[in-house]
Amino acid sequence: MNIGQNEKERNNKSLKIYQKYLELIYYSNDIVRKYPKCENFSLVKEIKNSLYVGLRNMMYAIKSYNKQDKLRYLNELDINLNLLKVQIRLSYKYKYISLQNYRAWSVIITDICNKKT
Repeated sequence: MNIGQNEKERNNKSLKIYQKYLELIYYSNDIVRKYPKCENFSLVKEIKNSLYVGLRNMMYAIKSYNKQDKLRYLNELDINLNLLKVQIRLSYKYKYISLQNYRAWSVIITDICNKKT
């Protein structure tokens, strides 16, 4: 009975992280649409790449039963989130996003980082 309870808690936690990550993707896509056209093939492409590679790693981690594989995918997800933080800082530095967008984006990423541990 305890094993079923632990499995259920793990699935709920995975679902919450997944939903929060989808929220990050939706928010990010709305924001990068407003970037200058000259950034479409550089910073915007890198931001989207970090998002979708991170999503792929999250899905692999959720579906993985081997703890070593799960840890590897979560580490790769963490790397992608850190890359995304740098890309967002660059976006703010170049004034592609406002301080409000920067803060909102950072809060979403921080929530994901805190939930995956």
